[in-house]
Amino acid sequence: FVTEFFRLAKAKGVNTTLDTAGNPFTLKEPFISQFKELMKVTDLVMLDLKEIDEEKHKELTGYTNQNILEKFLSDNGTDMWIRHVLVPGLTDDPEGLKRTREFIDSLKTVKRVEVLPYHTLGKFKWEKLGIAYPLEGVRTPTEEEVKPLRNYWAL
Repeated sequence: FVTEFFRLAKAKGVNTTLDTAGNPFTLKEPFISQFKELMKVTDLVMLDLKEIDEEKHKELTGYTNQNILEKFLSDNGTDMWIRHVLVPGLTDDPEGLKRTREFIDSLKTVKRVEVLPYHTLGKFKWEKLGIAYPLEGVRTPTEEEVKPLRNYWAL
């Protein structure tokens, strides 16, 4: 669906952007062939990097990050914007941030890095579904906490 939608958009001269956390990515078939077709009509990928450490990523999301850290997009010339959600006490440790920066620096096609402060705007969805909110009690970072990281990752 997305590939066909992007084809139609490109035919009309509309730029296309895939916004993803990268979780479903795999080099296995049939996914990778379909993904390559999608990338032919994709101008930009906005990729979320939640956490560089695999164990912490599993703890935070329930999944490994190895597929997300795959360098397929960079190696195939796809322009990217990287986004990192800053969650106080979870994704803000200095060593993890350093390793994230090193990973970003190893990519060839990153055009922009954004630091997004964690927020609770989607919390109501969890409540409506009757599911315990996994980040209950986590606070929103202050601008004073976010700004230095934005400067650190500015390209």
